[in-house]
Amino acid sequence: MQLAVRSTLASAMQRLRGRRWQLALAGLPGVAVAAADVRTLASPADFRSALLEHIALARRRIILAALYLQDDAAGREVLEAIYAARAAHPELQIAIFVDWHRAQRGLVGKAASAGNAALYTEMARRHGPGVPIHGVPVQAREWMGVMHLKGFVIDDSVLYSGASLNDVYLHRGDRYRLDRYHLISSRALADSMAALMTRVLGNSAAVSPVDCEPRQKTAALRPAISRFRRVLAKARYSVVASAAGEGELRITPLLGFGARDNELNRVILQLIQRARRELLLFTPYFNLPGQLRRAIEARIGQGCRVTIVVGDKTANDFYIPANEPFTTIGALPYLYEANLRRFCKQHQGAVDRGLLDLRLWRHENHTYHLKGLLVDDDYALITGSNLNPRAWRLDLENGLLIHDPQGSLVGQQRAELERILLHCRRLDHHRSLEPIASYPEPVQRILKRLARTRADRLLNQVL
Repeated sequence: MQLAVRSTLASAMQRLRGRRWQLALAGLPGVAVAAADVRTLASPADFRSALLEHIALARRRIILAALYLQDDAAGREVLEAIYAARAAHPELQIAIFVDWHRAQRGLVGKAASAGNAALYTEMARRHGPGVPIHGVPVQAREWMGVMHLKGFVIDDSVLYSGASLNDVYLHRGDRYRLDRYHLISSRALADSMAALMTRVLGNSAAVSPVDCEPRQKTAALRPAISRFRRVLAKARYSVVASAAGEGELRITPLLGFGARDNELNRVILQLIQRARRELLLFTPYFNLPGQLRRAIEARIGQGCRVTIVVGDKTANDFYIPANEPFTTIGALPYLYEANLRRFCKQHQGAVDRGLLDLRLWRHENHTYHLKGLLVDDDYALITGSNLNPRAWRLDLENGLLIHDPQGSLVGQQRAELERILLHCRRLDHHRSLEPIASYPEPVQRILKRLARTRADRLLNQVL
């Protein structure tokens, strides 16, 4: 009798908590957008084509935010297209925002270089002014946080993806890095996202040009960076809320920065806590923050079916094939796989019962970079956040929350998922993963050293 009473009370409390999260999410200000004006693009090549097409047709503004715009064929193609648009229409408002630190260094594991800033400077010298590229320093040191804001505003359209701009993200060549790609036509949403970039980022003394020489030194910017961080911690997208009518849905842009009062993190947790039937999560690096992992475990405990789609270690952008020289950074994919192995082992019962579905993506030599959430067919989050501790506490992140109670986008979402799962295998047991003993010798040594000193836990907090 007592067990039955406790069970009934627990169920009632669970319904009340679910109702609370539902009210909290429904209370967020959102922009009404016709479902027909939201398109899920099928591939990185489609994303590249849409981006170049919209740049060529731009008449009012081109405002881009990405971690980096790389000095390679795709990066130069995009930048040349923007300069061409500026030459054809001098009245265009143009601004590009990239991470300050990434713009001024070479690739991880490669020889030191002047970074992508050399391309920006050369292009500005050749074409003249009119395409300003701003470096955004979230912290004085890159490992303490980067500018991970995403979104391309072109006139009244928003191209949103977690992808940056280079050959592999835009599939200009033999290899691609898979992300998610959405094209949304909405002046209100475009205005909101453009305003945050131009007013909050563009007006900060910490944000400096990276398309000229000489450039500011990071040390000289430290006081401005400290002030900028305080501004970012309080910043929000300005949204004029509107009710969704027939054939419409609501989109709420969200900003996330810092460990406290992080709006994006809070909504991610509320989405998970609200899930009743099905929760789908994409992440490229399996390293869930504690809050996120516990919330997912609670959903599994309540009978919600949870699907997590993550890249196989060989589809990780840090993976180093056996025929290439090994560097320490190449141990990261194995560390993420070790995290996944522990999680699968801990929840093997839920895997066996079909409540936890772990999928590993792998397609030839391509890489995986998907992020986001789908919840019960009526909420979706598209975001650049990797859903890891670094994104949770250190980086500047954003995302778009879609509330679609009419289910207008379900068909698009299912088609997108089918394309993704086409190259996935189900992890039905933790022993199905490659054992640590078969890892390359340098990786085994690094992982053993980390485990012996318990440094693996600390390392996970900054990855």
